[in-house]
Amino acid sequence: MIGLQTIAVAFAMFSALPVPQFAWNQKNMRYAMCAFPLIGVVIGGLWCLCGALPLPMPAKAAGFCLIPVWVTGGIHLDGYADTCDALSSYGDREKKLEILKDPHCGAFAVIRLCSYFAAYLALCACVDFTPRVGLCWTLALVLERALSGLAVASFPMAKNTGLAHTFATAADRTTVRRVLMVLAHTFATAADRESVQKILIVLSVLLAAALIALGGGALVAAALLVLWRYHHVAVKEFGGITGDLAGWFLQKAELWMLAALCACQWGGLL
Repeated sequence: MIGLQTIAVAFAMFSALPVPQFAWNQKNMRYAMCAFPLIGVVIGGLWCLCGALPLPMPAKAAGFCLIPVWVTGGIHLDGYADTCDALSSYGDREKKLEILKDPHCGAFAVIRLCSYFAAYLALCACVDFTPRVGLCWTLALVLERALSGLAVASFPMAKNTGLAHTFATAADRTTVRRVLMVLAHTFATAADRESVQKILIVLSVLLAAALIALGGGALVAAALLVLWRYHHVAVKEFGGITGDLAGWFLQKAELWMLAALCACQWGGLL
């Protein structure tokens, strides 16, 4: 029962999908990051369904582009936009953290979001869907979430990230959702955090091996490069990761992995 509750909590926090409602507590939130990659399975399944339907290519490309937004409710895009605003401010660390907490959307966020969707839609239009491509992309969506969870369990945290809200009750769910992926305080002890790290490391290695075996090694390389960039920017610019930065990583990883998927197809690897 705790396992099912943990999955429900992960889906309630990181997706817009209807799930059974449970009171959030220390037990069912402790390993929520381990269930987070399952959302990638759902997105990948819907992505494959869209690709298999007899739709014109523009309609398929739109579906490929919008399915992740529909499933997640845009929660990671919110973090991406806030982070773009903060990085574009060129202020000091405290200024950037203040911008992350500002609920308003600045001009740079709008510009980056428009650019992001233009690039994403163009890449989706270049995808020649096959079952093998669909499997690779599903594994990639799961991998990026496993890496994101691993970062939460491993990377240093920035100050003033609102982590205490992860212990909020169901009545505070709107606030909790804005925390995005920062769940470090749901680990009751260091041993719990180490357990989550080990689980996500094993999962990431298995997913990476499967992608490489299918010819999608470029997707793994893209994800790891964005993960390295994520750590560098988080530590240098913000003093550690925040929920918004976690969303920024997920969106950038997805875009660059999609570009790698197209490159693999053009190169005849998929």
